[in-house]
Amino acid sequence: MARKVVITGLGATTPIGGDVPTMWKNALKGVSGARTLEDDWVARYELPVTFACRASNKPDEVLTRVEAKRMDPSTQFAVVASREAWKDSGIEEIDHDRLAVAFATGIGGVWTLLDAWDTLRDKGPRRVLPMTVPMLMPNGPSAAVSMDLGARAGAHTPVSACASGTEAIALGVDLIRAGKADVVMTGGAEAAIHPMPIAAFSAMQALSKRNDDPEHASRPYDLDRDGFVMGEGAGALVLEAEEHALARGARIYAELAGSGVTADAYHITAPDPEGLGATRALKAAMFDARAQAVDVVHVNAHATSTPVGDKPEYTALKAALGNQVDNVSVSATKSQTGHLLGASGAVESVMTALAVYERKAPVTINLDNQDPEIPLDVVTSARDLPSGDIVALNNSFGFGGHNAVVVFRNA
Repeated sequence: MARKVVITGLGATTPIGGDVPTMWKNALKGVSGARTLEDDWVARYELPVTFACRASNKPDEVLTRVEAKRMDPSTQFAVVASREAWKDSGIEEIDHDRLAVAFATGIGGVWTLLDAWDTLRDKGPRRVLPMTVPMLMPNGPSAAVSMDLGARAGAHTPVSACASGTEAIALGVDLIRAGKADVVMTGGAEAAIHPMPIAAFSAMQALSKRNDDPEHASRPYDLDRDGFVMGEGAGALVLEAEEHALARGARIYAELAGSGVTADAYHITAPDPEGLGATRALKAAMFDARAQAVDVVHVNAHATSTPVGDKPEYTALKAALGNQVDNVSVSATKSQTGHLLGASGAVESVMTALAVYERKAPVTINLDNQDPEIPLDVVTSARDLPSGDIVALNNSFGFGGHNAVVVFRNA
């Protein structure tokens, strides 16, 4: 029988809180992290979108000056979140050959890459920093976390757009079940609030253009939704073989009971309109977790607030859960945090673990006029989850047709 995998540590740095307790408190209150950007490059490049969800705490407030200087912001976020999760786990002694990392990103070191290009163009090759390559590499966050923890059982970097963080967690489960590690630090990080990604996402018509009202711009399931809001930050979860956790008397948040990863093979950016790939991921995750539809009481949905993205997820949930979908408390927390791209699934998994542990579903804000084609039971004020044995899902879907779902069960 496969080893049980449990969650023993949580960490996060997000637009609604620089640590897990602050983020969770605000997630239950319904706080928006969206703000008008005050950077001079917004006006310089005449960007069509002038707001985003910046992380509430700067990483250099936690890291030393030397550490921060040698890391891209995406790696800085990863290290901050993973250190919090590691401390939260209470692990003091470990066989480092049995400790692995699976830490994702969707884009990677975009700030480092584009700053280096500016330096090359304006000042020549001699002025390009020698640390540029290790700072811009997409595997920079996982490598830095593995070195920070001394994790020698592998350092992996799933890169699957907005499904990256959730896919990293699924990989962490597989590593423990396969006996390749006893403990895995998993998560995702992103720092792409930069003029080029903002311009590029705007050109795709993917971003909300509510420049005059940022706090109400991210509105999943609302008839007036017009795109997502860019976010940044990181989420981290310590996964542990159950027997390893019990042997040291660890506090367990939840069981990470299963996962499902599929591909649409349909379109490079648009989801399959019938949600077929997402449906397969949901069904595979529930099968892996030995969970029935009737067990599912909560979903932290992908729900980006794009006109074409929200409906296929409902279609998939309906196909996978049947009539039970009407009894599920659905939270769309990107309405608060914005879309953290490759970090979103990790941050939302932290929230889902807490929802199961504390029996509370976080809030969806800005839902004033729910789309009748998406008749989900959306949580608009903090809601208690049932007692007894419960199951919760976290969904993530990314450009390229990537689908990843993870299943949480109360410990």
